[in-house]
Amino acid sequence: LYVGNLSWGTEEGALRELFEEYGRVIDCYIPVDRETGQHRGFAFITMGPDEALVAADETDGYELDGRILRVNEAQPK
Repeated sequence: LYVGNLSWGTEEGALRELFEEYGRVIDCYIPVDRETGQHRGFAFITMGPDEALVAADETDGYELDGRILRVNEAQPK
């Protein structure tokens, strides 16, 4: 899953906790800007396919740390 519009203060633990409500989180990756060390405002969550569909539906539009999350299926590059 692609999770966008993260607050700069959002940490991996909070994101994992939110998505674990919908199933096992296999991986949670928050890319970091090499120059600033700040995360880039988005993340990728890996879950089982059925769990991911439910999680995306339930968390898209969810408010976390004062920001409205945008969650959808991650597209391969």
